[in-house]
Amino acid sequence: METMAKRGLNPSWIIVAAGVSASLHVGKLPPAVPVLQQELGISLVQAGFLLSTVQVAGMALGLVVGLGADKWGLRRSMLAGLALIALSSIVGAAATGFVWLLALRVLEGMGFLLVAMPAPGLIRRSVQPSELGARMGWWGSYMPIGSAIGLFLGPWVLQATSWQIWWIALGCTSMLAFLAVWRMVPADAAHALVATTTPGNDGWRPRLALTLRSPGPWLVSLGFMLYSGQWMGVIGFLPTLYGQAGLSAKLAGVLTAAVAAANLLGNVASGKLQKRGWSPARCLQTGFMLMGLCALLAYVQVGGEPLAPLWLRFVAVFLFSATGGLIPATLFTTAMHLAPSPSTVSTTVGFMQQWSCVGQFAGPPLVAAVAMRMGGWQFTWLVTGSMCVLGWLLALGVNRCWGRLKA
Repeated sequence: METMAKRGLNPSWIIVAAGVSASLHVGKLPPAVPVLQQELGISLVQAGFLLSTVQVAGMALGLVVGLGADKWGLRRSMLAGLALIALSSIVGAAATGFVWLLALRVLEGMGFLLVAMPAPGLIRRSVQPSELGARMGWWGSYMPIGSAIGLFLGPWVLQATSWQIWWIALGCTSMLAFLAVWRMVPADAAHALVATTTPGNDGWRPRLALTLRSPGPWLVSLGFMLYSGQWMGVIGFLPTLYGQAGLSAKLAGVLTAAVAAANLLGNVASGKLQKRGWSPARCLQTGFMLMGLCALLAYVQVGGEPLAPLWLRFVAVFLFSATGGLIPATLFTTAMHLAPSPSTVSTTVGFMQQWSCVGQFAGPPLVAAVAMRMGGWQFTWLVTGSMCVLGWLLALGVNRCWGRLKA
């Protein structure tokens, strides 16, 4: 830590960069969907599962990793995840069919979980308490930043080379992130581990039982599921939707990247608004309400024709992502406070990550299934609108828990 301070670079920024490198593997797929459909013969629904299967490991193991992260070592977990992502992406370049590519995406998902799960804890021990909220706002944007970079660069690389080169290049990027974390983030041995130093902590069973009995972890986790499901369901298919509208692959990639990057605005704004006195519930309800309205403008049709012209629909989707950014940063910060005890913070974050992965897994196939059933994207707003209503209601429960905490 002292070495980093002398250099003027806090390790938390390396951790955020590692998260961005991992999320590149989520953003690498949407621009490649048309190419994979042509070369490997995959369907739109299969493409939806490729978009979301990276989250399978999080669905199955998020809570488990959260329970064990402090004991295993946060830095070691992140290093293992980056190595697994790099290897899976490089080997994936040799895939010749859907099943092989799907299996390697599952391994990428396991690596992604090992990177994303310990990151909040690593950031918390790298910054002063007064800086935690702002830095968590940046961590909350690791997914949109990485996705935006992948969505922007993908069409250019795919047009100039092939999807195989794209996979290999991003695998090498994750290996560089591995080296950066190994060299620049303090080793786990330099820090006390919650799992071994918290008085009265007798193992994983008491922490698991306490977490699952408490309402706070459930509220933030289900809220993250409702947010991530609709965000990934909309963003994941934007290149395909813009291509169907007659835009070039490069322009579609630029527009999609801009939409994904817009999420950063909401993440940063969340920290500033809470500092000015906004409650977490107010941030969440504002985010869910605006996401629902923007999706309605972007996708609803009247008499078989879109309600708005293409440029205005793009603005609506841009605002959908930007205002939605209020939600993840708020949930990450709130989870730190609504964890039932200091020894269950990692467990709570793991539980939240698990439900976030459920949303990211189910969102794209659900949107694709509705689009195929209805013969177009005009009913996408029904999917997102339903999730927004449920998220708004969940925020009421967050408000009650937050009120009891402050009382």
